Amino acid sequence: MKLNLRYFAAVREALGRAEETLESQAATLGALRDELIARGEPYATALARGRAVRMALDQVMRTEDAALRDGAEVAFFPPVTGG
Repeated sequence: MKLNLRYFAAVREALGRAEETLESQAATLGALRDELIARGEPYATALARGRAVRMALDQVMRTEDAALRDGAEVAFFPPVTGG
């Protein structure tokens, strides 16, 4: 399936891109994250399992078990802090 990926803040800086379109076999957000990590650097570091990374599916915050669909927009970003 074709997915539209968007990267924000420190994730965008680490990857050197704000967005990309990707063909994926991942069924869930967690499987997509693992697929991207398996690509190697810089994805392996930016999305590493030990890092706090939030994910949104079609502009709604979701957990890793959220099911993907063809044409979905997936966003990755670090936890947001304010003050």
